[in-house]
Amino acid sequence: MRIGILGGSFDPVHRGHLGLAGAVADALALDRVLFLPAAQAPLREEAVRVNGAQRAEMLRQALDETADARFELCELELRRGGISYAVDTLRALRKERPADELIWILGVDQWARLGAWREPAELAQLAEWAVYSRPGYGEPVAEAALAGFRVHRVATAGSWDISSSAVRARLGRGEDVSDCLPDKVIEYIRKNGLYSTH
Repeated sequence: MRIGILGGSFDPVHRGHLGLAGAVADALALDRVLFLPAAQAPLREEAVRVNGAQRAEMLRQALDETADARFELCELELRRGGISYAVDTLRALRKERPADELIWILGVDQWARLGAWREPAELAQLAEWAVYSRPGYGEPVAEAALAGFRVHRVATAGSWDISSSAVRARLGRGEDVSDCLPDKVIEYIRKNGLYSTH
């Protein structure tokens, strides 16, 4: 099977994450996309606003509402806890799924920082890489391919470029976010009083 891996804080998960996953899955003929919430992202400057269990539950609600059979929640990093390094996650997934093709999905902004990730040479061996375009960041650079990375460039629509921080700000101001979040996620956020500034 061809397995895409979409990691992130998902704080909260939004329609951009879901649309992007579908677009990449279509473009690369993926059988599954694992949504992989990080316990703690190593290069994230801002702390997550809600705990891992709540972020996982929002993902569960979003994936249920989306009803795309290719989408699956993977709580590997949350169960492990601590800083979520991609190389550790890929080693664990490779052990669980030795016969599968693993394709890590990331934006061109993160691709440009890949040299700062832990053990990049090992990352090149453990997975293929799907790099999607993002407005304002230019095109993915090709230099990393020379270092042994197997790279797929994926053009995605700008409509998927939604920022979780912007969504949190809108939630904090009490604004309508139905254009950004699945209905079940909005319901969960309201029920649990998440992201409120009041």
